[in-house]
Order: sequence, then C-alpha cells, then structure tokens
Amino acid sequence: MSYNLQVTIDGNSGFCFGVVYAIDMAEEILEEDGYLYCLGDIVHNDEEVERLKARGLRIISHDELPDLHGEKVLIRAHGEAPETYRIALKNNITLIDASCPVVLKLQNRIKVSHEDEEPILIFGKHGHAEVIGLQGQTNNEALVFQDLSELDHVDLPSKFTLYSQTTKSTEKFYQIKDELIQRGYEVKANDTICRQVSNRNEDLESFVTNFDKIVFVSGRKSSNGKVLYEVCKKYNPNTYFISQADELDINLFSPNDRVGICGATSTPMWLMEKVKAVLENF
Repeated sequence: MSYNLQVTIDGNSGFCFGVVYAIDMAEEILEEDGYLYCLGDIVHNDEEVERLKARGLRIISHDELPDLHGEKVLIRAHGEAPETYRIALKNNITLIDASCPVVLKLQNRIKVSHEDEEPILIFGKHGHAEVIGLQGQTNNEALVFQDLSELDHVDLPSKFTLYSQTTKSTEKFYQIKDELIQRGYEVKANDTICRQVSNRNEDLESFVTNFDKIVFVSGRKSSNGKVLYEVCKKYNPNTYFISQADELDINLFSPNDRVGICGATSTPMWLMEKVKAVLENF
C-alpha cells in the first residue's frame, strides 16, 4: 500500500538562540583545538550530543571539574552556580561561557533578591542544570518546587518573591502565583520565562491544528520538550513523542495523512529533517 504522507516541518521549531550560540562556540573551538570539555550535556538531546562527541566534545560532570587543570571548559546555555567559577579560577581553567543571556539576567535578579534578604521560591524542575545554577545564587537557600502540591505541608513565610525556570509554561507560572495569593501569601512575582520559548506555545497551537497527525521530536531529558509536547497534545490529540527517527511506527499513520513535525528548543533541525525523510519513505 502506498502511503503518500504529506509531511511538513514547523519552521519555528528547532534550536533557540541560546543553544545555537553554545553549539557555534563549541564547534569553533573543536575546529581549532580538536577537543573541548563541556560541563554536562551541551543540549538535552542525545542525538546532537553524540554528533558533537564524535567531533571531540568531552562531556564531564561537576564532580570531575576539580580534577581538571589548565584546560578549556564550555559552560552551556543553562548557566552555572558561582562555585563553578571559583573552581575554574583556582585550577587555571579557561571557561568558555555560553550561558544564555536570558538565564544570566535571571541569575542576576535572584542574586539581588537574595542580597536584599527576600525569601525566594523557584518554580522549576528539581536537579535541572539551570535550576542548580539559580539556586547557587542564593547559597542554595531558595526553595525549589515543580508542583504546587509540594508546598502543601511547607511552612512558607507570609511574603516572598516567586521566580521561574526560563523554560516553564507562562500560563502555569501565573496560575501558581494566583493560587499562592489566594492562599493568603504576599507574592512578588518575577516572570522571567523566555519569550522565545513561550511564543513557541502560541506558534504550535496554530501549527498543529493543520494536520491529521503530529510527530513531536525531542530529547527525553528536555524540560522544554515536555511543556511543548503537552501543548501539541492539547490542540491535536494525535500527537506522538519520539526522540529519534527509528522510533517511528508505520502503524500510526494512514494513507494520505497530513503529518506535521515539530520539536523542542533543544531539537536540531537536521534530526527533524531525518524524521521527515523516514516518513516520506513509508
């Protein structure tokens, strides 16, 4: 049976400028030096990480950083806590700082709030690289939560400042703020969500309704991918999540389906094109 799937890639999907900046920087140094250390996965996409590792990128953990001396180390778009900079200075490590400007601005705001002795709550994913960097601005004193239910049995101060990881849902952030105000707290809300990410939500709403099926391509570690996948699923229930082309299931598609492909801010365009090629070959 001939499928003749009509496949379209969402032109607004693919890397955000923060990720593009980090990868461009890495590729430039790999070209010159042949290798480069990177603190954690450069992007939450295994396929892209493997591509860069093949070019000489060496991924190291925070536990391994103190063992390095006199090397170049890339800080990815997620940003870092002050402790990383202290270790680098001590060990004569050259930091190639590709922290996203939106994240740096947020780090600075949190640092100022902490210095002003404001109690701080951060809406973000536990253990996420960006969140660890944000918490580091407060000597790890900020309270991080990813769901309101986590605060049900916490003795919160009557007045605090609320921040958010840059890739969280704007809608959810304001729902949390309103709920906390209804609970009687005095909340100063600092909306620091990246507009390039939140605009994707609106773009996807209009994109996914034009197709019979949607294939959403993202790394499984990507927070932003989870948020955007939910947006797609909400506006087109026939949305399927994959992280690589060989996860595609031919049985999900019918002849002459119109299929849309979209992805997270950490999904490379080459990967979406690979998925498109596989679909068109069905």
